[in-house]
Amino acid sequence: MNTTYKITDQDCLLGERPRSGQYVLRVRDMEEADRPYEKLVKSGPGQLSVAELVAVLWRTGTVKEDVLAMAKRAVHEYGERTIGSELNAQRLADATGIPLTKAAQVIAAFELGRRYYATSAGRPLHIRTAKQAYQHMQSMGYLQKEQLRGLYLNSRYQVVHDEVISVGTLTSNVVHPREVFQPALERGAVAIIVAHNHPSGSLEPTSADVEVTEQLEAAGQILGIELLDHLIISGDRYISIRETSNI
Repeated sequence: MNTTYKITDQDCLLGERPRSGQYVLRVRDMEEADRPYEKLVKSGPGQLSVAELVAVLWRTGTVKEDVLAMAKRAVHEYGERTIGSELNAQRLADATGIPLTKAAQVIAAFELGRRYYATSAGRPLHIRTAKQAYQHMQSMGYLQKEQLRGLYLNSRYQVVHDEVISVGTLTSNVVHPREVFQPALERGAVAIIVAHNHPSGSLEPTSADVEVTEQLEAAGQILGIELLDHLIISGDRYISIRETSNI
């Protein structure tokens, strides 16, 4: 007999009786030393996970969701690298279901980090091969939602920008060349590497994948910005559409 699973929400608010006698531990119920804010003050930021750092930034959650639970969910659904490269607060809010103000706070924090890195002694990232591009973006392979992501390079193959371009199924109707190439024009990039993930686990390019690649290739030729590659990433594997489809 086939049984349909049904996950019961065990979380509750203070003053609300748990439906099954269980209770999901919230930040205020944790030992003080385990709370993200107190842990940061005592031990430094290196001891905190990305989700805990985001929780410190937000400080409070919503009526429906504790701040740490919300931070963990947002980071898990969007990916640690991609949430840090997102520039569109509304898109981040829509994709993760977090309040727009929370999305804006995350974007502002990571933007501060990017600006500091750009003026610090940090070593720039060089991308010269599909393998190097994959190694930088491999965390995409485990995301549950499909994303299109772009790496923008200067003439020395240094990454000058990393951005989540779109979230959702990749089609030529959804992905417009101006969304892909606008960041390149703004930052003086001369080449782009795009990648998207297949949550299904398949690495086989769809007809839409090939169509989008051809469209971006043609647009790049007009603008003088080269499309170096288009990767499909799934799990711990990847392929290059350029190589497999002879584009």
